Amino acid sequence: MLYLAFMARPPRVSIGNICYHVLNRGNGRNTVFHKDDDYAAFLKLIAEASDRIEMRLLSYCLMPNHFHLVLLPFHDGDLSNWMQWLSTAHVRRYHRHYNSSGHVWQGRFKSFPIQEDSHLLTVMRYVERNPVRAKTIPVRKAQNWPWSSVGTPPKDTTVPVLDPGPVKRKRNWLEWVNKPVSEAEKEALQLCIDRGQPFGKEQWKTKTAKRLGIESSLRPRGRPRKTK
Repeated sequence: MLYLAFMARPPRVSIGNICYHVLNRGNGRNTVFHKDDDYAAFLKLIAEASDRIEMRLLSYCLMPNHFHLVLLPFHDGDLSNWMQWLSTAHVRRYHRHYNSSGHVWQGRFKSFPIQEDSHLLTVMRYVERNPVRAKTIPVRKAQNWPWSSVGTPPKDTTVPVLDPGPVKRKRNWLEWVNKPVSEAEKEALQLCIDRGQPFGKEQWKTKTAKRLGIESSLRPRGRPRKTK
């Protein structure tokens, strides 16, 4: 039934060989990952999703009520199909495990494309730094949170394979991840998350938005001014 509900929705535009920041939150911002087994089960489903639809996973972070993924699909439509399978499989597991029903996530996942240069590294850093910024997670170093691509999960956890991606990480990567993010970076990233904008240089953003048919994400919010 859940699978049919997902299939009934119009497909999300997703083009292959473009990096995407993908995220979703629990319905009503409620907790989704209640214990270690919940996190571990989701990581296992990520690995299984990639066995079904080949996907390059560059970085990830699972938090109590949301997740972040940086993905690089091979083909057009792969991102939507991969996320559809992951979401459906996870919701089924959640309801079966907790004997529950209803919405687990707040809705369809959000995603925005990322330019493959320093902008990609900025997003990956933002994703892996999530536990340090969160007030509810008692960690001071990103690598101390086990449920991210820089953490170490408990023994016997099925961990999805990470792809090195198209941009080489800095040599002092963990040191950079643990440094505070500037206000300008946070504002730029938040705008992309809120609007689904491409994240990159202005010319690339305009070109990519047109290619994906999401030019509206670049327009200022509010009613257009009336011309005299």
